[in-house]
Amino acid sequence: MNILKNKDFRKLMIGKVTSIMGSNMQQFALSLYVFAITGSATQFASLIAISILPRIFLSPIAGVFGDWFDRKKMIVRLDLLNGVLIGGYAIYFYLNNGLSLFSIYTLVIVLEIIEIFFGSAMIAVIPSIVEKDQLFDANSVRSVISSTANIVSPMLASALYAILGLQIILVVNAVSFVLSAILEMNINIPKSNKEPERFDLHNFKRDFVEGIGILKKYKILLNIIAFGVFLNFSLGPLMSIGVIYVIIDVLGGTEIQYGAVSAIFAGSMLISPLVLGKRAKKIEIGRLVIMTFFLISILVLVLSYFSSTGFILNFATNTIPMILITSMFFLIGLFVTIVNIALGTMFQTIVPREYMGRVGSVMDLGLIATIPIGQILFGIGIDMFSAGLTFGVVGIIVLGATIYFRKPFLKVEKEEPCDMNFSQLKAE
Repeated sequence: MNILKNKDFRKLMIGKVTSIMGSNMQQFALSLYVFAITGSATQFASLIAISILPRIFLSPIAGVFGDWFDRKKMIVRLDLLNGVLIGGYAIYFYLNNGLSLFSIYTLVIVLEIIEIFFGSAMIAVIPSIVEKDQLFDANSVRSVISSTANIVSPMLASALYAILGLQIILVVNAVSFVLSAILEMNINIPKSNKEPERFDLHNFKRDFVEGIGILKKYKILLNIIAFGVFLNFSLGPLMSIGVIYVIIDVLGGTEIQYGAVSAIFAGSMLISPLVLGKRAKKIEIGRLVIMTFFLISILVLVLSYFSSTGFILNFATNTIPMILITSMFFLIGLFVTIVNIALGTMFQTIVPREYMGRVGSVMDLGLIATIPIGQILFGIGIDMFSAGLTFGVVGIIVLGATIYFRKPFLKVEKEEPCDMNFSQLKAE
């Protein structure tokens, strides 16, 4: 892709793949370590749940800070802080011959807090260093990098953990953040922050309300957030809970078969920008979002039929249903990845860079908050009824949301974001 000729973007992506790999390896190794010292997978599951709380409470604050401070300095310093913190834990591990459960909980929560503030600054970096017509390609490359890291990291982490243990993975992750920070120091990021005269509660409230005012004034932003909420609320549980339930419980598959389906699904997210990206880029973004969600809803409805007991009982073995269900998950993964890229590109195109931290934090908060709600309701649906019927409800929700939001998304290309007078938005 031509986007990789952009030196600043290339350095940013090299830094991100380095830190993402290190972080994913550390998360994987920590889960193994906690299970080894406690014998309970529930311990780490509770840790993940607790780590969501800082995001719920701090996202609005981080959004304002992300728009206040110089974004380049902020991401460099936070990556260095991550490197020093994790490096300190590596030394602590060496001196104490291990980590306590409390120290691991503290590490994960502090890292999550740093990530919240890092993300509020990072959200405007890509739109600042690439041209508007390159945003889709830039987001596609970022998606490929993230998917590759998610596939490779567990394999590397399991090998390193088995041979050298958790301490070396902490060292690797600390180094990865320092290297990422060094690369970020050499990136030219135009300043778009709006630093207040004084850092006080009055200015914070004013700028926060100003960010909310953008959402109220320009409904398409609310539609983008709402569509993303529907994606997380309905499709998120389908991918996290539904796939394992239908493979293991409904089809009576083995852990190896589940692993294969998961790998295929992860692979679909990796190749999606490569297979569909060029064609998708030729379609207007609003139309692309609606078309893709419509296809996803149809695929989920077909999946609900393939997952129904009536269909599965037509076969003597689970081979054909397994192949068909895996194919549906593969196709859903392809289209979910493309629609995520399209929604992210639309957001970056519409929102001025000086407001991205605040508006992005509201979107992030909405997406995070709906995940546990969707998972709980999805689990109740499977327990009370069946996987096939619950999948069908998900398909209907996605189809209904697509029909409901089609008008604002289809006309979004006709609007010119640069004509929006954001200077009129002031806190009362």
